[in-house]
Formats: sequence, C-alpha cells, structure tokens
Amino acid sequence: MLSKSWLVQLPVVGIQAVKPVNGGDINQAYQIQTQQQRYFLKVQPQQSPQFFVHEQAGLRLLAPVIRVPRIIASGEIDGDAYLLLEWLTLGHGDDAALGRAVAHLHQQHAAKFGLDHDFTAGKIPKYNSWQSNWADFYIEQRLNVLAELAQKNHYWNDFRAQKLKQLEQRIGNYFSTVTIVPSLLHGDLWAGNVNFLVDGTPILLDPDVFYGDREMDLAMTNLFGGFSAAFYHAYNEVYPLRTGYTQRIAWYQTYYLLAHLNLFGETYGNALDQALLQATK
Repeated sequence: MLSKSWLVQLPVVGIQAVKPVNGGDINQAYQIQTQQQRYFLKVQPQQSPQFFVHEQAGLRLLAPVIRVPRIIASGEIDGDAYLLLEWLTLGHGDDAALGRAVAHLHQQHAAKFGLDHDFTAGKIPKYNSWQSNWADFYIEQRLNVLAELAQKNHYWNDFRAQKLKQLEQRIGNYFSTVTIVPSLLHGDLWAGNVNFLVDGTPILLDPDVFYGDREMDLAMTNLFGGFSAAFYHAYNEVYPLRTGYTQRIAWYQTYYLLAHLNLFGETYGNALDQALLQATK
C-alpha cells in the first residue's frame, strides 16, 4: 500500500481514500478518492517516468478516434513512476459498436510501419523504427526480437526455430505481392483492454500503439476470446478485411504467444507450438 508521505506528493488535493484495484499484470493500480472525484492511479515501482511515456503517447493518438481514459498527470515519486488517469465508471455496451469503433481506429493511417519512438522499459521490448515494408518490420522488429529473447530465457528449441523460419518465409512471400496501408493499432487488443461506459460508449485501455497490419490487432481478439460475432461483422461492414484473413490469424498470434512465453514461461509453450504449426500448414 502507498504511504501517506508518498500520496501527499501526488498533484491531487484532499485525498480521502485509496483502494487497490485491478490494473493489469505489470503495474500496481489504485482508486484515488477525493471529495470531488475519483482517479485511477498506476504505479511502477523503482522506474523512471519514462516507463509511462509510451502509454501516454498511445492514449493521445487514440483519443481523437475512440474513447480512452484522460491523462491527469504523470511523473516520479520517491523513485516510483506513476500515471494518474481519470476514473471511468463502466457499464455495458454493444459489441457491434465496439467493432465499428475499432474499424475507425484502423482507418487512421501513416506513410510507413512503426512509430516515432521505441519502448524498451518493459519486459517485452518494442523497436518501432519506421519501415516501408511490413514483412521486414514484423519479422525483424517483432518476431526475431522475441525469438532471441526466448533463446536467452531458455524457452527456445529446434522445432520452434524451424517453424519460425518457415513462417517468416511465408510472410515474406505473401507481402512481396500484397501491398497494405499502415493502420494505427491498439497493440494489445484482448478483452481485458476493452470495455464500455455506462452510456454504452466503447472504450479502449492500456494501448501499446504502432502503425502496422490491422490483422494483427484482430488476431489478438481471437486469441483469448471475449469478442462476439457481432464485433467482427460490424468491423467488416466499416472496413472490409482482406481475402484469406482467417488463414493469417496464426501468423500474428505467434507473436503474442511468443510474448507470453517470455513473460510467463512454458505455460504458453504448447499454444505457441500449435500456432506455429497452424501458421506453416
């Protein structure tokens, strides 16, 4: 729990109550209550304020297109990074509205793939140098980075190396004849990072943005479930998907499962192996 001496340094007047809440796997999270309002506080112990710079950049990129938490303040207190956001009162909404909102997000385009900064403060490094070719970006700055990390963490083997090489060849061949436009991606679009306000407005949380193939976001929605057929139908009405999308889902789920392998170990090893098999069939 945060100490009183820590809390008084927040740029918030008249704190009445502090309550731990769910806030993801990597941060401490709290509800801050004052007489006037509530706030959502994320704390990353013993990190510099740079830790939350990428998330803030993502929230600012998403905000003109889709509802996200408003940034109140960020900084460092006693060596701990913090990010203070507005408190959102959640309700229920329509999956079709969420699908349309994500489609509009993906209609925000850039000239190249990547982003104007890297994010290396977390356990999974994101190297976002701009690339004109999506296959090069995805292979060099996503898949290979995590394969090397898995090797360092002793989660790699000959089967995974062989299948990843086959997958990368397949990706390179496909994108040698198919041209796509870079879309603004949420970057971690699983059910835990989407919700609705009390009036039904869809909201997105915890972005990990960059410009890439929009199929990558959608592959993540398929990985752990929680998105209904109405979501995909509405998305496709607004921004139709390329032919053969379902055959490429495993290409992108491979990346997310590689990330989970590095974060949580062989608990995700079998799922990764199955995705690699599916991706290289």
